[in-house]
Amino acid sequence: MMYDLRGSYSAPHESDSSIRNRHNRPLNDKIPARLVLYFLSWSGFLVSFMMRNDMNFALVAMISNDNSTHNQSVIGSQSQSQPVLRGGTEEQTSIVKSVIISSFYWCYVLSQVAGGVATEMFGTKCVFGWSQLATALCSILMPLAAQLHYIAVIVLRSIQGFASGLTWPAMYAIVGYWIPLTERSRFMSSFQGFSIGIGLTYPLCGFILSEFGWPYVFYTTGTFGIGWCLLWYFLAYNTPREHPRITKEELNYIELNVCNEVKKLNRVKVPWLQIFRSLPAWAIAITTFGRIFIHYIFIVNGPTFMGNVLKFNFETNGFLSGMPFIGSYISSVFFCYVADKLLLYKVLCLTNVRKVFTALSQIIPGILIYFIGHIDNVHILLTVWFIAVIFITASYAGAMANIIDIAPNYGHSAAVLAFCQTIHMSASFISPLTAGFIVTQEDSIEQWQNVFQVSAIISISTYGFYQIFGTAEIQTWNKERPTDEDLQEGKILSKPKENTSIDEN
Repeated sequence: MMYDLRGSYSAPHESDSSIRNRHNRPLNDKIPARLVLYFLSWSGFLVSFMMRNDMNFALVAMISNDNSTHNQSVIGSQSQSQPVLRGGTEEQTSIVKSVIISSFYWCYVLSQVAGGVATEMFGTKCVFGWSQLATALCSILMPLAAQLHYIAVIVLRSIQGFASGLTWPAMYAIVGYWIPLTERSRFMSSFQGFSIGIGLTYPLCGFILSEFGWPYVFYTTGTFGIGWCLLWYFLAYNTPREHPRITKEELNYIELNVCNEVKKLNRVKVPWLQIFRSLPAWAIAITTFGRIFIHYIFIVNGPTFMGNVLKFNFETNGFLSGMPFIGSYISSVFFCYVADKLLLYKVLCLTNVRKVFTALSQIIPGILIYFIGHIDNVHILLTVWFIAVIFITASYAGAMANIIDIAPNYGHSAAVLAFCQTIHMSASFISPLTAGFIVTQEDSIEQWQNVFQVSAIISISTYGFYQIFGTAEIQTWNKERPTDEDLQEGKILSKPKENTSIDEN
């Protein structure tokens, strides 16, 4: 697929060597290239979140204070009978633990824009693949870093965070070239592989910790990451045109259905000032901050709470920590289905649908997490825990979808997304840092009650802002027409070869 420097589309030539002899590969008729891309996207995010969340569980063993043979202390290379930190107190240990966890997300937030720029320069295949490989190598090196010093662990986690932040903009960029509009919603469900990744990571970590010890947690997730990179290298291509095994019929189908959209990918003059002043945009960003804050209490601090307060062993802890996120994948599909039906049958207007499901994703979990710290019966507590995590996914039919509602224009929706992500993703490191400063004794239920209370207040109060200012109406600044100036936009997936055209490789 060719683009001149103005971004215009030129028809493909059948004589290109990349599409020769495609009919000689009958297996391709049974496995569409788009289906392979779906699998790569789904499994890629699954593996990415395994490497992201292995630390949340492994730290339960890495800086544990009991005498289990598998709970080796790593921070400062101290044995289990010695202090966790050289000369450090238990309070310092809790802070270091929260810094290790949150260090991933500091750089994760910062790399969002870098991911978009890198994808424009090098293409999705390169950016997504290399970011996953860097994350995997850091996982494999994590036990060695832990033996050196906890600062080395923080450095590796920061590198992992920056690399993982590149994956989302990279995968978003490839969708427009491969997936026709009528299939796009279904393809976007591949991004939900991260829920399965979280759900599988904790039970797997629990088993590995019980049978082999915490270093093998990182060896395992890192090996999975490298294995996935090999699949990505051999099976992924930036555009259908580059794919050597795609059938001629599928290639024609994709190009006929996406070429009109590609023609429209001209630079849009983004009204940044209006977006910064937009209360609906701020409402989405603020309410999503509250949702992510409470979600990361379950994701990041959940295993620590279950291990130190509920006193579950590693395998039980892993199973109970992970299962709610398996259910989250199913519940997200269910909530989106119900939302579509409410709109189809005109039960609620679009604005009210967004507010109802955003409320379900924040008010109910906010109320439930408050009571978790006051429930004595472990079976009731786990039931409430599970329900709270399940309801958080209602946001996918609420504020998460609201960005497209208020700014359906291609360029504007991306700008609003970047604006909102910069704000709400800060909760991904503020949440574990907050818990780390509040919980200085990890077996203290009183301190955990304070964490749950703070989370409840943030989740519910941030929704209040959305209830007042949130809307699904298209904003007036979105109606501005795209300019014809500086038409070379960041949807070019490869380096220029000539001065007159850009060939996507």
